[in-house]
This record gives sequence, structure tokens and C-alpha cells, in this order.
Amino acid sequence: MKILKIFKNIRFLWAFAGLGIFWPSYACTGISLISEDGGIVAARTVEWSHSNASHDTFVIYPRNHAYAALTPDGANGLQWNGKYGFVALSSYGQPFGPDGMNEHGLYVGMYYFPDFASFEPYQKECAAQSMSVGDLMNWILSSFTTVEEVRSNLDKVRVVYVNDESFGGAPLPFHWKVADPSGASIIIEITDQGRVRVFDALLGVITNSPSYDWHLTNLRNYLGLRPGPEMSVRIEDRNFTPLGAGSGLRGLPGDYTPPSRFVRAVALTASVKPLESSEEAVFEAFRILDNFNIPIGSSMESEKIPEGVLSATQITTANDLTGRKIYFHTMADRQVRMLDLSKINFSDVKHQFIDSGVSNTQTIKEIMVSREVGGAD
Repeated sequence: MKILKIFKNIRFLWAFAGLGIFWPSYACTGISLISEDGGIVAARTVEWSHSNASHDTFVIYPRNHAYAALTPDGANGLQWNGKYGFVALSSYGQPFGPDGMNEHGLYVGMYYFPDFASFEPYQKECAAQSMSVGDLMNWILSSFTTVEEVRSNLDKVRVVYVNDESFGGAPLPFHWKVADPSGASIIIEITDQGRVRVFDALLGVITNSPSYDWHLTNLRNYLGLRPGPEMSVRIEDRNFTPLGAGSGLRGLPGDYTPPSRFVRAVALTASVKPLESSEEAVFEAFRILDNFNIPIGSSMESEKIPEGVLSATQITTANDLTGRKIYFHTMADRQVRMLDLSKINFSDVKHQFIDSGVSNTQTIKEIMVSREVGGAD
């Protein structure tokens, strides 16, 4: 009874601290893995939603597609024709989403960056170089093939804030991870009303706020983390041994805050087992990211949970940049699905949205026992 009372008090404090405003956490976590056959896999969880955003819908863009970037005045921003075709997840029916990969294996992921993202003030005279956060993702995927090309062209555009009511009034502050099949990976952050900063991504890891350099500095608080079992210690005539298996990485933070997830992602990625193939790296990425799945009840009050949202972690993706394949499973269906970009002819495919056909009910296969197979009567 005492434990139950403490638990109720904690829930009361959560409700009080939130002042009655409850949003599922925008707590995406990204990693990258390298396989021994040269495969590069960029994987992430997606908690980008305040309802069931149906992140399993894909949008396909052909080569030479015409784009018109958004500004606060409408579609009067940067105009360009895309050189390359790409596929992206779609959220709320929008032409962009949290993840995308183009036909050359260039990957872009958008990650929530609240309190730190600060875009350029919109100026009408600069509309022709301006674009929204979603347009930046589409511009990169349709225009470049390598991380270095992206890095050297960022000064040619201005990212401005464009409010989008289709996101339910949620703000849209983001930073970006960009990766390519060479293994190069960068983080793009825009702060201080348009200051663009680019960081080399450590192990391809990214979470959310604060800024990336802060996360790198914070890692110095965890230099004592070590994989493998701890050694026994002898004090006087007593020998103290670890309490069973699992003493490796003891002290690893386990909460869902961005700093803790960043440390956890770096530690788990750095200690990953050798991976022979890209496909093995894909499934190892899923196993690692299972450590970042967020039960919806841990992020908001039960009476405020939106209908149809089973978990704060709505979809987990693994992008094989070398093989140009997108793998994913959702909160409602753990069956892994795959889209092979190498089988898409981006020169004549139509611009379209594709429903992947994910079920809203977890698939269960019952194992039947026959009396006619083996065993005694």
C-alpha cells in the first residue's frame, strides 16, 4: 500500500509539473552501424507525433521533379528541379517526414530540437533562397549524393520557420542527420536566428536537445563505462564478485531524456558485435533501438493518451545506404517490412504516396501440435 501511495504521488507531481499540457515525447534516437562487407545502416526510432501519424506511409519523388519551397507567404520560396529521385516517410499526409533516402543512398533524418532551433527571420526580398524545414530535407535528397556535397552547399539556402496547422499546432523545430554510403555522417543545426553549424556525427548517433557539442562534452561524464563483466574485488579476507551477469556498462543512464539516450546510444553502438553483412546490421540496429522504445504511459498521463497511439515510439526504421533498402516496423506491427529503392525506376515513376499496408493489430502465429508427429501415446 505504501508503494502504491508513492506511485500515486509521483503521478500527481507529473500532472502538476505539466500544468495540464500533455504531449507525447518527440524523443527520436538515431544510430549508424557498419558491417564487415562495407554496408552502412542508418537507423532510428520515431516518436514524432501527437497522435497516430501513420508513419508507415511513403512518398516517392521521381528525378527532375519540380519543387516550390514554402515560406510564410506561401509557395514562393526556392524553385528547383530535382536531379535525383528519393523515398521519404510521410507524416500527416505531408510531402516530407522524419526519414528519407535517395537513389544514391544519401540519407536525411529530421529530429526534434526544441528550445535550440532558431531559423532565419523571413525577408520577402530573400524569398527566392528561402525554404521551410521540410523543404530542406527534400532539397538535400533531390540535389546531392554525398555528405560533402551537402556540407559545401548549405550556404546557398535560408531556412525559415513556416507554421503548419496540419501538425495540430505543434511547433516544428528540427535538426538533421545526413549520411551516405561512404560512412560519412553529419549533424546540421540551425540556431541563433540562422547560424548554421555542422558537426561530424559520432558513430552516427543523434537524439534531441541540447546542441550536439553539449552532448559530446557530456560524454566525458561517462568515461568509466566499460563493456564486459566487472572484475571481482578482494577486501581483507573477502572476495566481492558481480551479482550475476550484466555488470558491463553499469551506470549507463536508463531514462528517456535526450542526454541519457545519447550516452546510451553511443555506448551500445560502440560495443556492438562484429557484423558480417548489411542485413545483419539492420537487425542488430533494431535490437539496439529496442532499448529506446518508449511506453506511452511513461511520457504522459493515461487519461490524456491520444486514441490509437499504442506507444510513444511509433515506428523504427533501418536504412541500408549501400543496398538502398528501407526496413521498418511499427508500434502496432513488429513484422519487418522492406522497400528496395534499386527496383524503382526513378526516371519514370510517378510522384505518389504509398500505403505500406501495415496492420493495426500485432500479428500472432499460433503453433499447432499434432498427435501424429513424434512422441509416445
